[in-house]
Amino acid sequence: MEHTERYELIFQMSGAEDDVVAVRLTDRTGAGGSPVYEDETGIVRAEISDRGEVRMLASGGHQVPGTPLLARPLGEGVSGRRCGS
Repeated sequence: MEHTERYELIFQMSGAEDDVVAVRLTDRTGAGGSPVYEDETGIVRAEISDRGEVRMLASGGHQVPGTPLLARPLGEGVSGRRCGS
C-alpha cells in the first residue's frame, strides 16, 4: 500500500497563531498498524492512518504530546514550515 510521504500537523495554540509541524513518513509502523511520521528533529511523532486519523506518539520520557486539529497531506514541492516558534 502506498502512503502519503509528508503531512502538516496543525496544532491550535490558545491565544496565539496555530503551530504547524511538517512530518515525513518513516519505515516504522505504530501499534494501530498505520505508518509512523516524524519531524526533522525526531521529537514530534505521529501514527497517521489512511483515513487521516492521528495518534501522537511520545518520543521521550515524561512527554505528553498534544493532539493536532488536522493532519493535512503535503504535495511534492511544498515545503513544511513551523509557525509560532
